[in-house]
Amino acid sequence: MNIDWLAKLRNLLQTTAFCIAVATLQYAFTPDRPYAPPVVYSLLIGITIWAIVDIGRVFIPSARETGWPSGGTGFLLVAVAIAAGWLVGGRLGDLACRAFDLYGPHGRVHSAADLRSDVLITFIAGSVGSYWFYARNKSEYLARRMREAERHASEARLKLLETQLEPHMMFNTLANLRALIGVDPARAQEMLDHMIAYLRATLDASRATSHPLRTEFDRVQDYLALMAIRMGPRLAYTLDLPEELAQVPVPALLLQPLVENSIKHGLEPKVEGGRIDVRARREGELVVIEVRDSGVGTNGYDSGGKGFGLVQIRERLASLHGARASLDFATDAGGAQARIALPLAA
Repeated sequence: MNIDWLAKLRNLLQTTAFCIAVATLQYAFTPDRPYAPPVVYSLLIGITIWAIVDIGRVFIPSARETGWPSGGTGFLLVAVAIAAGWLVGGRLGDLACRAFDLYGPHGRVHSAADLRSDVLITFIAGSVGSYWFYARNKSEYLARRMREAERHASEARLKLLETQLEPHMMFNTLANLRALIGVDPARAQEMLDHMIAYLRATLDASRATSHPLRTEFDRVQDYLALMAIRMGPRLAYTLDLPEELAQVPVPALLLQPLVENSIKHGLEPKVEGGRIDVRARREGELVVIEVRDSGVGTNGYDSGGKGFGLVQIRERLASLHGARASLDFATDAGGAQARIALPLAA
């Protein structure tokens, strides 16, 4: 059984601060009495309640996922904790005050009215503190479920993106392959080899949400090789991946939408074609990947960089890395540039 002791310590410190606040408020209504006894009583009662609730719920199955016992079990746990806090914590508080002579020269003053007041304070403070922890745990649980839902949605969008990208490329490639078989069998064979490698990489990528950056570059290499056979001298490209970044995990199908955008919106509309440069580098604790093209630039991107593929990449990066990752896209008369930044560590 794994227990997050750091979280328990954080809860203990918060409980301690809450107990001191309760004791201070109680002292404000009885300033003629010593301040130390209410603090000692509040701390020992509050810590007893915390220990039973916060540690006890670890052993309750329904609380292991949600962070709090379900149904009446949660109410029973709090009730037992408050009763034990009053009995055990109160007794320990009395012993501590006597041992360190904290009651002052008049000794302990505990009338029937004081007893009722202490019981009421213990009940209210214990209930309020427990409800605060319950609300916080419920909020964390719901936030965790939302993150899981976002991750699943991101995976589903990845599959949708693949279904939209693959047929477009496949039909064009098969059409070119059919034309080449009769006139240039050697190039047709080369195209077929790249196509097999590309499909194998695509199949592997579909089985995982992330893979090494080297795998992503290899996939882009096969894709660009296919496009180069199709476009001939109208397409030139370079791929630059430092060896130190080869094994950095990245989301699958991260670069192909950017490269395909460069070809579809940048180079194909340009009569003489152009080049695509894909480079990765390290900037501090970030991996930066750039896709540049020398295509028609602004005139080719009617969506202003808000097309389906770019939106999906941004959403996937946000769901995996939050604000630590980003995708910037810009165009000018000389072409377009996409810049992805994501953390080295997940």
